[in-house]
Amino acid sequence: MNDQTWDTTFRELFERCVKLHRGGDSKGTKWFTAADKAFLDGIGYTTHEFFDFVDDHCRYGAEGPTLETALLVAAVRRDYFRVVQNGKRSGKIVSPSELPPKPAMVDGIPWLPRLIVKARAKLKGEMDPDTMFGCGGDRAFFEEHKLHPADFLRVTWAAGDDDRKIIDFVKTGKM
Repeated sequence: MNDQTWDTTFRELFERCVKLHRGGDSKGTKWFTAADKAFLDGIGYTTHEFFDFVDDHCRYGAEGPTLETALLVAAVRRDYFRVVQNGKRSGKIVSPSELPPKPAMVDGIPWLPRLIVKARAKLKGEMDPDTMFGCGGDRAFFEEHKLHPADFLRVTWAAGDDDRKIIDFVKTGKM
């Protein structure tokens, strides 16, 4: 993988998969070549994480994630994977049962407890295939709070294990 052009590779793969999806292959089982899989692995991504962004982009149109959002989220994950994890996966998966319930609140803010756990799992590459960072519920949260998903990931990274820093950021826009 060329570090200077990884974003171009990501963009081209995304656009190719969108074309396949819109052409009728909405399952994604044949989207990825061995080279595609190696590329995604090199940025700390799984084919399923990539599929989720393409699928929601195609199914929800303007309400779904854009290519740019998918790329920015991938950039944060890639950075975390390379800087914090030294290019090595943790081997852990956060199951849906480990997530706080959807209606859970903190400081009167619904969805935030769940989103914090999901963001940490996304950063660490520990997302269960049945869970998506940036799903419809997450997108509604980000829209309501005028946040970008990639910015939320960066704030989560900077906060470490301190939930209060994330909560305060959501409430004030400052960390």
